[in-house]
This record gives sequence, structure tokens and C-alpha cells, in this order.
Amino acid sequence: MKRKLRRVLLYAAALLLAASILGPMLWLFLMSVSANSDLTRIPLEWLPRQWDFSRYRALLSLTPGQPGELFLHALGNSLLVAGFATLISLLLAVPAAFSFSRYAGRDLWLFAALAIYMVPPVAFVLPLYFVLQQLSLLNTHLGLVLVYCSLILPFLTWMLKNQFDALPRDIEQAARLDGLHFWQVLLRITLPLAKPVLGASALFGWLLAWDEFFYALLFTSNLDAQTLPVTIAGFTAGRATDDGLIAAVGILASLPPLLIAIWLQKSLVGGLASGGSKG
Repeated sequence: MKRKLRRVLLYAAALLLAASILGPMLWLFLMSVSANSDLTRIPLEWLPRQWDFSRYRALLSLTPGQPGELFLHALGNSLLVAGFATLISLLLAVPAAFSFSRYAGRDLWLFAALAIYMVPPVAFVLPLYFVLQQLSLLNTHLGLVLVYCSLILPFLTWMLKNQFDALPRDIEQAARLDGLHFWQVLLRITLPLAKPVLGASALFGWLLAWDEFFYALLFTSNLDAQTLPVTIAGFTAGRATDDGLIAAVGILASLPPLLIAIWLQKSLVGGLASGGSKG
């Protein structure tokens, strides 16, 4: 009896969790295919009277004057900036985290990086702005990539350092006895063991860059480098706001993270599991 009750409670908790995650996305989709009259109707009707997919066609069209011209350009900027920022941060975080994990006496630098990371972003606005201005990197992809690296790199270093601590060191010590140096041990021994960790870290780092809004708003001025969060905020400006259009933008903007998460699903689950099995 207790086993059946426990199983029922487990399934109920799983259904509640799934509903809390999928419910908002389902409502967002229903808003995106509903007419404005249905969205403002009192009492509210949960299902649209007529399913309207015209907003998706408009967002996926490059026709001048259509919202898709802004959306697709910003989508490309976000993919480019988030991808390069994550790649550069991961390439720098791997040797840094390995060094912090395998060599004692460097924790002070690690905690210093964490302390800087905990400072509110607004405190860095003026220094970053002046640096980007002097380097002529305002409103450029490269400028945003460098700024995002300053956000992602400390996070990935901490995450990878904790995961490297959980990896067995006996194999690395045996490799050193065979004459392998630092980079050979890292590339040939540690990284193959840490593939799930790298996938999970890359996903979380990419999500940080993908969702970042504050710096993108301040350091971009037009579509040359404007990212998707800033463009979505621009759709809400004006006297008349199309709530259904914003909902459609939200659905389309959630697809790249979803597809990447599905692609890295095994790495994500393996990385989280390895982090929870330390010791």
C-alpha cells in the first residue's frame, strides 16, 4: 500500500512539474494563434475561435516593413554572438578550470573572479562603454562577444572546476609518469572523460549569452548588432501592442535553445549526473 501511494505521489509530482513548465508555453502558443478580439474578450476564452498563423508567416518573412525583417536579423545576431561568446569562453575556461582543480594555491584568483562576477552589471557599464568606444567596438558583434565572455567565463570556470574535481586523477598521474605534459594530459586524458561536462557547460553558457538583455540594450543602437531580447522589447513599444505577435516571437525565440538542448541531451544529463556523484 505504501509503495502504491509513493508511486502515485511521484507521478503526481512529475505531472505537476510538467504542467508548470509546459503550461506557460502552451498558453503562449494559444495567444500567438488567437485574434486580438479573442485575447481581449471578457470572459476569456481559452481556445481561439479561429486559428491564425499569419503572425508566424510575417515573422519568417524578409519582406520590407514586416516584423520578420527585424526578427530574423536579430535572430542571426543572437546566434552569432552567443555562439562565439560561448566557444571562446569554453576554450579559455577549460585550461583555467583544469589548472585551478589540479594545482593547489590558486583559489584566491578563483574567488576573486567570483567576487567580480557577483558585482551588479550596472557597475561595469561605464568602464565597458569607454573601452568599447576607444576600440571602436560599440554596436558590433565583436564588442558584444567580448562583453559576454566576461559574463560567461567566470561561470564556466567555476562549473568546470567543480566537475574536474570529481574526475579520477590516477589516470592523469599515470600519464605524467609516461612523460605527458600539461596540455597532453588535458587533451588526451581529461577532456575525453569530461565530454558530458563540456556539453552541459556549453549549454548553460550559451543560455547566459542568449538571454542577456542589459548590455545588449546599452551597447547596440541599431540592427547591425542588436540581439533578439532587445528586438523583442522593441515590439512592445508604441501605442498599440500586438500581444499575439509578441507571443509568436517568444515561441520562435525559444526554439534554438530547445533544439540545442535536445542535441546535447545526453551530455546535459550526463554532466548533471556526474556533478551529483562527486565523492
